[in-house]
Amino acid sequence: MRIRTLALATAVSALAFPTAAQDAAPLGAEIESTTKVLIQQGLRDTAGLKFVEDLTTEIGPRLAGSPQEALARDWAVAELNELGFANVRVEGFEIPYWSRVIDEVSITSPSMQAVAATALGGSAETPEGGVEAELVRFTSLAALIAAPASQVSGKIVFIDEHMIKSMNGAGYGMAVRKRGGCAKVATAKGAVACLIRSAGTQSHRMPHTGGMLRDGAEGAGPAAAVSAPDADQFARLLERGPVKVRVNIQTEISDSAPSGNVIAEVTGSDLKDEIVLISCHLDSWDLGTGALDDAAGCGIVVGAAKLIADLPKPPRRTIRVVLYGSEEVGLFGGKSYAETHAEEMDAHILAAESDFGAGNIWRFQTGFGEGALPYAKTIQSILAPLGVTPDNNESGGGPDISMLPGLGVPVVTPGQNGMDYFDYHHTPDDTFDKIDPETFRQNVAVYAAFTYIAAETGWDFRKELDVEPTGTE
Repeated sequence: MRIRTLALATAVSALAFPTAAQDAAPLGAEIESTTKVLIQQGLRDTAGLKFVEDLTTEIGPRLAGSPQEALARDWAVAELNELGFANVRVEGFEIPYWSRVIDEVSITSPSMQAVAATALGGSAETPEGGVEAELVRFTSLAALIAAPASQVSGKIVFIDEHMIKSMNGAGYGMAVRKRGGCAKVATAKGAVACLIRSAGTQSHRMPHTGGMLRDGAEGAGPAAAVSAPDADQFARLLERGPVKVRVNIQTEISDSAPSGNVIAEVTGSDLKDEIVLISCHLDSWDLGTGALDDAAGCGIVVGAAKLIADLPKPPRRTIRVVLYGSEEVGLFGGKSYAETHAEEMDAHILAAESDFGAGNIWRFQTGFGEGALPYAKTIQSILAPLGVTPDNNESGGGPDISMLPGLGVPVVTPGQNGMDYFDYHHTPDDTFDKIDPETFRQNVAVYAAFTYIAAETGWDFRKELDVEPTGTE
């Protein structure tokens, strides 16, 4: 299913911004006028969408630490220079490397049946040729944890836990617990391998991969995800009697592989030393072409920044576009950026990350100082004609910027509609055709609008409430 922005064209055609709330901050006629222009241009974006199409077509999958990710960095540097960005560069770092070589799962008894499955990131190898054992099913990771070792030892564990579908992807956090815990718990109890129902929301034979650990290291044992229909097949067969399964996983690992963050800027004017950071991650899993996760996010922030760069005069603050490396295997790019720029955090005025596909943005959450909430109200008012509703002030930022609030950096979360995101995420079906141009362009318009306001106004998003001094006796 593709999610479109309801009545977007009608709502935006007039660009009649609603009257700001009484405590909203005044924006200024010139900034408001320019923001309207940016929104109109964002809804006609071509540069951002082309960036996604070219990245997913010319490079394809971009596994962290792989030659493909390195090729993507070189490609992105050339593209960003061609688009006219300033200070385009790569900030490199090293990561542990893991890749699949063979990942095969099959039912061997009561009949021979192929299974659509994929190794989980960080899976250990099986012995060459694989392992074959009786399958034992658990409905959750908690059930496996509670099981005696005698129920598990010498068997292949299968955790058959479904993921709940939602607009904000809230079910994913629970669903991936089994991905991280399955092999560790099963191996400790003597299992020879662990299989999980894919942490996704579609019913096709499209297994969903993802990392077992967040440090990129090899996990405790062999582990793979099976597609939803194959998980259902396991359950039906087990109702009829014992089931034997063969799992064969062979991998390539290395203690160190090159990765890096690609950085480009729109240089500011009188406040050029202050930074508005908008970001995405450049790496992807290796099954599809990483279109929704996260080439789309990169196209959104590049497209938005390009619109601002093409204005007749530069914004006051510098806009920094960061295409993080190696997000999927442990937020290595985000951590490296925070460490590299630790002394510059006070200069980071605002940060945002697009990493939830290309569904329409329907809410705008902030993480500002209490005294800066009038600025939030103004931005939310500006975004309202795009179908964006105000949200709370509890934003933690996206994955790669999740460490920045703890360093004092204000963040925003432009919340996308992810109802169908996990139908494709981390599967072979994450390809360019899944991106709807209309909703993608709405994202570009939203990012262009709030990024420009943050860069041009000079507002302090850290601002705390002014407290009247109290008298003393």
